[in-house]
Amino acid sequence: MNHVLDRPVWSALASRHAALATGSGPARRYRSPIHPFAATVDDSRESLAGLAGIASSGETLIILQADAFVAPPGFAVSMTADAVQMVATRDMAEVDDPRIEQLGEADAAEMLELATLTKPGPFTLKAQALGGFWGVREDGRLIAMAGERLKMDGLTEVSGVCTHPDFRGQGLGRLLTLYVAGRVSAMGEIPFLHTYAANATAIALYEKIGFALRTRMNVAALERLP
Repeated sequence: MNHVLDRPVWSALASRHAALATGSGPARRYRSPIHPFAATVDDSRESLAGLAGIASSGETLIILQADAFVAPPGFAVSMTADAVQMVATRDMAEVDDPRIEQLGEADAAEMLELATLTKPGPFTLKAQALGGFWGVREDGRLIAMAGERLKMDGLTEVSGVCTHPDFRGQGLGRLLTLYVAGRVSAMGEIPFLHTYAANATAIALYEKIGFALRTRMNVAALERLP
């Protein structure tokens, strides 16, 4: 691993999210049901074998890393995808908009419903354990949200950015991305984010508001074999 963001899940689990981790040594994961993300410090035989010890039979783990993906023993690869990692190139100004409200535990089911519909990436009912989330409502209905996910020293990921299909084209994704990134910058940290490489619309939006491509990323879903 050459850069702290090359294996961001590992970097988070080994630092600011260590209290949310299961596993020790070269393989770690977020406690279930917080998030399916898992990571190894490298692709050595010991590290890859360590994943098997932290997953139950039939359970799926998600890997996110810049390195070429190496399938570990004891798992079936159920999905792979290309992604990009983008990092803010400047401090983001704080955004003030009365429509934005902080979301809490009472909103978790509605947040999961929105994320399931729009598919911004892996999302769970316990996603708020990773960081804060904010959203916009219309007539009491959650129509857009964004929040924080992976955290390491000096860096916080902007994640879960999504807008209900009925309300797209109103700039809500841009607004909430800027809001969360502005909060991260105000804490003296650098915002970063991930999106699928095929999502040209999202990449163009993030570039316009001050993010730049840092590296390509590999995503894989691994199902633990019996």
